[in-house]
Amino acid sequence: MYLHKLRIQGFRRFNELTLQFKEGLNVIIGPNNGGKTAVVDALRVLLSASDEGSLRLTELDLHQPKAGARSTEARFTFTFRGLATQEEADFITALKPYIAEDAKKTSYEASFTVQYTQAELGGRLKVRRWVGDHEENALTTDMLEELRAVYLQPLRDPASGLKPGRFSQLSKLLHRLSQQPEREKLKELLKAFDEDIKPKPPLSTTNTVIGDKHKAMLGPELAQLLDLELSPSDFARFAARIGLSVAGMEVEQNGLGFNNLIFMAIVLSELSLNNSASYCGLIVEEPEAHLHPQLQAVLLDYLKTVEKPDTGQRAVQVFVTSHSPNFVALADIDSICCVYESPSGPAVFAPRDVEFGKGKKEKLQRYLNVTRAELFFARRLILVEGTAELFIVEALAKKANIDLRKHSISIISTDGLNFDCFLPLFGEDAMQIPVAVITDADPATDVFPTKKSSLTLSSNALKLQDSEDEFIQCFFSKKTLEYDLALERSCRVHMLSTLKEMHPVIGRVVEAEMDDLSTAGERAKALYCGMFQRGPNLESVQKGRFAQLLAFNLYSTDEDVTSPDYLTDAFDFVVPKAPEDDGVL
Repeated sequence: MYLHKLRIQGFRRFNELTLQFKEGLNVIIGPNNGGKTAVVDALRVLLSASDEGSLRLTELDLHQPKAGARSTEARFTFTFRGLATQEEADFITALKPYIAEDAKKTSYEASFTVQYTQAELGGRLKVRRWVGDHEENALTTDMLEELRAVYLQPLRDPASGLKPGRFSQLSKLLHRLSQQPEREKLKELLKAFDEDIKPKPPLSTTNTVIGDKHKAMLGPELAQLLDLELSPSDFARFAARIGLSVAGMEVEQNGLGFNNLIFMAIVLSELSLNNSASYCGLIVEEPEAHLHPQLQAVLLDYLKTVEKPDTGQRAVQVFVTSHSPNFVALADIDSICCVYESPSGPAVFAPRDVEFGKGKKEKLQRYLNVTRAELFFARRLILVEGTAELFIVEALAKKANIDLRKHSISIISTDGLNFDCFLPLFGEDAMQIPVAVITDADPATDVFPTKKSSLTLSSNALKLQDSEDEFIQCFFSKKTLEYDLALERSCRVHMLSTLKEMHPVIGRVVEAEMDDLSTAGERAKALYCGMFQRGPNLESVQKGRFAQLLAFNLYSTDEDVTSPDYLTDAFDFVVPKAPEDDGVL
């Protein structure tokens, strides 16, 4: 049994939002203020209702649109699938028929609804819970006890959770792993230990001193019988006293990162051994906190295994929220769920719902590194072919007084013409954020267009153009980025000085050839060919190294630099427009 779908209505940023989950690990990501914490709290509304992690809502949690009245209610609808026969019997009033996409026979899902309404102005919200489609079918306490989840908050102090206590995770795990005969045997051993050690000093003398002083203070009538308790007389009290040490040290002396991992291991152990509940889940906010990238990878690899538990254990559904591109880069694409701000408001997107071309999804998984995983956190995106384009486009944006970071624009290199792996993630039917694709028209090698020439697109460029829609726009150079830069006089000057800095001899030869030419097109061709089409038996200039040095020189100069028109158009597409002044003060 696992949570398949969660529908949120009238809660915080969400007027209405529906999320679908998979069995095992679900990684919920997105930019800051996208709504990840609201999703976590929506999960807690039901899954932690019978636990110490339960959530209480107030009037301020009701949705408040930018223009309009606050919602009068918040409603959460949970749909569970994969129920076993006994679970269907336990939740029979919650069952609804459905036909799975990959199956012809009818199956049953369990539906639970939690509704919060405002009881009175400024008062606490009134909560109602029911199952199925009819509000008369109340969600009983027994049903709630069947839904077991543990919530781990961000920036937690795991050491406190590892300390002895009646409700500590260690105590719960001890209860889960013990049978009554084992508890009785332990009780006998503890009793024998007490009888053996209590008569020995300093325990005996301490007990006598305390008893004598107490009796002298209160007198024989009021004095109580005092006795040092070394071992509790019942298992529950014994379990509440068990703590954890790390390499002989107190747990407080251990690092926060490792304590987090220890605490999660204990929680997952208790949940995976819980055979009394129908559903077990773990909700973790920002598990990367206090963990360096290597430990993040270790943790994520372990969380992936919860889908296939060891013999004698049960599967646990895990919900993780993260701000870490490193965490996302390591995650399976199918486990990712992105909550973001679309033009129409908060939205959700799962890459597993995308229909990729053959082999494209696997290719994307290989290409997703820490840098490229940033695309899931961006509000606007520029895709370029490679590192050379990335260096130069960033520099030209800076020269155009465009602060990419403040506009939440990320530039991602697709490592060649691999746009077809990335673009399915965006568009009208996917993540609805502006995406500018900057690439080359790539006409024939011997074609050198002028600024006024019309575009001649290669077959690859034409295929790429077919992916355009309201959110995806392609911007093509006349030939290549370097050639189009050379068509602009201000760029050509810096390209030549950079070439002379890298290769003085080549630079002087190219400069002399350019001096004999009159038109911008002729000079652009001479500069471009002198670097990248030098002819047989001559080594061309390395594009990546040249781009890096050119970008540095562009950053360093105070002179104005004019970008090629197609780059200016790309910047205009992704940079948000300033609101128009209506003249009203």
